Amino acid sequence: MTFHFSTPLRRTLCAAALTLALPAAMAWTDKPIRMIVPAPAGGTMDVVARIVADQLSVETGQPVVVENRAGAGGAIAVQAMIAAPADGSTIMMTASNILTEIPHVMKTAFDPLKDVKPVTAIARASMVMIGAPNVPAKDVKGVVAWVKANPGKVNFASYSTGTSSHYAGMILNQKAGLDMQHVPFAGSPPALAQVMGSQIPLMFDGLATARNMITAGKVQAFGVASKKRSQHLPNVPTLAEQGYPELDFSNWVGIIVAAGVPTALVEKINTAVDKAAAAPKVRDRLLGAGFDLGGDETAEQMAKSLRADFERNAGIVKTFDIKINQ
Repeated sequence: MTFHFSTPLRRTLCAAALTLALPAAMAWTDKPIRMIVPAPAGGTMDVVARIVADQLSVETGQPVVVENRAGAGGAIAVQAMIAAPADGSTIMMTASNILTEIPHVMKTAFDPLKDVKPVTAIARASMVMIGAPNVPAKDVKGVVAWVKANPGKVNFASYSTGTSSHYAGMILNQKAGLDMQHVPFAGSPPALAQVMGSQIPLMFDGLATARNMITAGKVQAFGVASKKRSQHLPNVPTLAEQGYPELDFSNWVGIIVAAGVPTALVEKINTAVDKAAAAPKVRDRLLGAGFDLGGDETAEQMAKSLRADFERNAGIVKTFDIKINQ
């Protein structure tokens, strides 16, 4: 028996068939996707991972399981990713500093330029120079003048030795002829608490963690350490605008895979993850968390960017003789 469908019905059926086929078209694997995160649940990387994982599951038609593997400066997570089959079913959500900063000051069992492949940047986090409420300055020029008027008395906090938060303070010391002393903390929250409480006057912090404190008036913002102003703080000038173009630090949070994953698979993962990250609800949640959006680079461009940041940070560590116990 032959059935004849009207044209409108035929179009509806074709559209439905196409909709059902879309997840399969976006999938690069027929297995559940394992997304490793080198941080505990609730941290910045974990938050981004879970925002994206839900939508990625929709796009691919495969379950996406977030697996937290914190410790050893990210090395535990990277090694778990490298040890998995190179079939694309294991990916990792990470911040770029795990690859471009930590290996310079902490011994790791992986080579970030040889053992991993960057896939795509989902979000970017700029740095911002902040100060305690009682710092008598309104911009970087005022901060520099105040520090010079108090030689040997001014400290700056960072969220760990050997991170961009540390690098930025050392570079400002060098370029402005200052003698600020570095006080490292185990993460941004405890350092930020010291600045809010005026125990330590200055800090370079990630905008995603500092933004709410800035808007609430609990800390001052003196300059954004990126090439252009942040959409989250449009009235705060960049440090480059204030005479310090060297202070340009922004981490990306995105997907990497093991070096053994074939290039064709990497490109498919790049396409699918970028599509998931472009979903309005994902974009809104990332922007709401204080991030700028990524997803505008190919995997090849990401690899070049990773190498450039790694080599630049190697030079900073050598110039300032930065060691983990500083």
